[in-house]
Amino acid sequence: MEEEILGRSLRAFLSVSACLLVAAVGAGPAAADNAVQPYGANDAGGFRNVLPPGENGLDSLPQVLAFKASKTMPPHYADQQPLYENLLYGAPTLTDEQIPNYFKDATFGVPAGEIESQIEPRPGTTIIRDKAYGVPHIYGETRADTMFGAGYAGANDRLFLMDVLRHTGRAELASFLGGSNAAADASQWGFAPYTEADLEEQIKEMGTEHGAAGKQAVEDLDAYVEGINAYIGAANLDSKLKPAEYSFINKPMEPWKPTDIIAIASLIGGIFGKGGGNELNSALTMEAMVERMGEKAGKKAWEGFRSKNDPEAPTTISKPYPYETRSAFAKKGLALPEGGAFETPIASGSSIDADTGTTPGLNTIGGRLTRGLEEAGHASNWELVSKKNSADGHPIAVMGPQVGYYVPQILMEEDLHGPGIDARGAAFPGVNLYVELGHGRDYAWSATTATSDNVDTFAEVLCKDRFHYLYKGKCLAMEKLSKTESWVPNTIDQTPAGSQTLTAYRTVHGIVFARGKADGKKVAFVHARSTYFHEADSVIGFGQLNEPGVVTGVKGFKKAISNINFLFNWSYIDANHIAYALSGAMPQRARGTSPDFPILGTGQYDWQGYNPKTHDAEWLPFSKHPQAVDPDFLVSWNNKQAPEWAAADDKYDYGSIFRSQMIEDHIKQDLKGKAKMTIAQLVQAMEEPATEDLRADKVLPLLVKAIGKPKSSAVRKALNELKTWRSHGSHRRDMDRNGEDEETPAIELMDAWWPKLLEAEFKPTLGAKAYERLEGMLETGSYTGGSPQEPNFDDGWWSYVSKDLRDIYGPKPQAPWSRGYCGGGSKTKCAQVLEKSLKEAMKTTPAELYGGGDGACAANPQPSCFDANRPSETSGIALGAFPFQNRPTFQQVVTPTVKLGR
Repeated sequence: MEEEILGRSLRAFLSVSACLLVAAVGAGPAAADNAVQPYGANDAGGFRNVLPPGENGLDSLPQVLAFKASKTMPPHYADQQPLYENLLYGAPTLTDEQIPNYFKDATFGVPAGEIESQIEPRPGTTIIRDKAYGVPHIYGETRADTMFGAGYAGANDRLFLMDVLRHTGRAELASFLGGSNAAADASQWGFAPYTEADLEEQIKEMGTEHGAAGKQAVEDLDAYVEGINAYIGAANLDSKLKPAEYSFINKPMEPWKPTDIIAIASLIGGIFGKGGGNELNSALTMEAMVERMGEKAGKKAWEGFRSKNDPEAPTTISKPYPYETRSAFAKKGLALPEGGAFETPIASGSSIDADTGTTPGLNTIGGRLTRGLEEAGHASNWELVSKKNSADGHPIAVMGPQVGYYVPQILMEEDLHGPGIDARGAAFPGVNLYVELGHGRDYAWSATTATSDNVDTFAEVLCKDRFHYLYKGKCLAMEKLSKTESWVPNTIDQTPAGSQTLTAYRTVHGIVFARGKADGKKVAFVHARSTYFHEADSVIGFGQLNEPGVVTGVKGFKKAISNINFLFNWSYIDANHIAYALSGAMPQRARGTSPDFPILGTGQYDWQGYNPKTHDAEWLPFSKHPQAVDPDFLVSWNNKQAPEWAAADDKYDYGSIFRSQMIEDHIKQDLKGKAKMTIAQLVQAMEEPATEDLRADKVLPLLVKAIGKPKSSAVRKALNELKTWRSHGSHRRDMDRNGEDEETPAIELMDAWWPKLLEAEFKPTLGAKAYERLEGMLETGSYTGGSPQEPNFDDGWWSYVSKDLRDIYGPKPQAPWSRGYCGGGSKTKCAQVLEKSLKEAMKTTPAELYGGGDGACAANPQPSCFDANRPSETSGIALGAFPFQNRPTFQQVVTPTVKLGR
């Protein structure tokens, strides 16, 4: 099978090289093809977007040298950055007429006279780029021609980044980019260790187990890979098409195989499309509270912090969708860890911990890439308003994914047209055979990471030795998965030559990640993920989102996303409707088992309908997934989906306060009375919260109430400063561009106070061990003290503070906690400890808050420096930091008014 796939790719690679030479050396624009459509064809209008820094990600060696010498950038490398950045300053007074200043036209095609280039990389495929922003508009006479064009254009704009992604997905980045990336490979191998045969099997099953749609997806995949290899063939003949980074690392541009695409899918889907899997640490957190407080009190305390189904949690929709509502302490198969557990090392070898002593840049992209994606993946948002609440009588939307900031961007834009395909929008390079987030003929869609629970922990009971386990009465051998990689120093990574062997062990449920004891037995803890061995399946649903014959309305939209097994909150809009639905393969746990803690893997407690040979199960029917059509408005900022849809075991922050409330507050304000909302107001409802501090907005009033009337004039002054900041909107922004946030002293005070007040409020009652365990389950929301990072206000203890203080001072919350924590539940003592923590914060210097870590703000220790968005470099051209905005990376503004026929 491997020879067949590689041979097919190489044949395509060789067959096009000769004809590509003519196109690559600039023989002039190709003649217009019959497949090319005029500007606006099959487009209902009302679509705009922005994707910073720019579409072009190709930097040839001369271009990199020119940038180093004079900061001259290649065309379209950063021309969307000003649109994106400047919305920060324009949002407070934004009008509908000003929206084109910040979001470009995203209509299908290129206006007359606006063609910058046109090529025909093979007969039947035409790629046109517009003068304005260099977006590739791809037309195919056949569907395969369109897919070929997507591969060719993707490689043109992001080839080196695509190579970084495929090597990361395969856990081979150190061998490609340098030894500094060895740890990133170990992490990926521990999560998705696939052999080449495993990847091939996924493609085979897609073509044989999913009917005509699956066969079409395999054909699309083949044509897409042919396009990538065609570009590599052209770049080998024309140095202007070759990314400079290959010269820096002294590596060739290797041909691609379809399995490379599946490897990238395992990386991207594994970061953005999963949730749960932290049952072991959750159990250890519970046990630490039991150890501190006793069994009954400790379990009740843990249930409070767990926030599994807090009735106060803000949700995207109001209708309940019960899922995983069973008690965490359900007894069947329960496998609570005894005496702790330890992680299993994945890597061994030489130089795997080498310290290069170099400044972070391309050499450490592996770790920064995965960390950045994991952090940013929980920052996407979308907001939609129904036609009855819209000023123009049609639905409106502002929506997009947050995937971090990269140079070039880790998303790319494309405009795809061919038989059965009409779509424009963004996609991840290397899997951009379809538009993944964008618009069709008369509809648009987007997604946020759902973080619902599709990963579980099974405790495999060991037999014979550490590498055998009991399953359905048999002692089975674990499958050993090993690979060895080596590296040598290169221009961008001077890590000494070395090697490492990556080893993982696989059972019928998944990958071993820890070992210990449970239920009195020696066990290996294993992650079971519903998308494991099914990374390829979602390609069917993504393809259908691009097909006007499938998505004719809300029903077709739901059909498409029901075929996506990764977990995402999907939004949809057309001229008449807005809709929401959650995608994903959601396991149905064995009856009577805990959805929160590890379960015995001996067979009788498997997921319902689980088949260990195919890694399939009886997934929760799509009709039972949270979904809605035409509510007054819809908002998702990675918040809880619906009442009774339990938070995943690793999600402790679905409490009474969540950042989505900041967007909802703006929308509700604009819809007061009989008011209708304009698209400019909806953009404002997104952009204003993009710089708001959630702690000041939602928690500060409770803190002020708790402290009461302090005797200290200094404390009164500090509280007044914080209250004034809140009355001005709680923003962290520099509107006059003088290099300093308008409310800097108050921001500094909140940044200093937050970690101190949390310790003062919770640590005395919880004790150090339980407090630290709880921190491990949910970051506190303290951003300062280390290297600069933008505050996204996703994970944090804001709900904990709110619930505890309302328990003590009132008004009583719904589902109050079992005890008070601040001051042991005493109003007087709580006020004292909070005031004391504030006094300690008032002594903290800006240098202590913002000057540490990598030293990026050591010379300028203040919030405006620390908060800034800092793009990660995946090229030889770098962009500096830009002012903080907590908003999607790619963003659409959608105002559809026309429904087209099919």
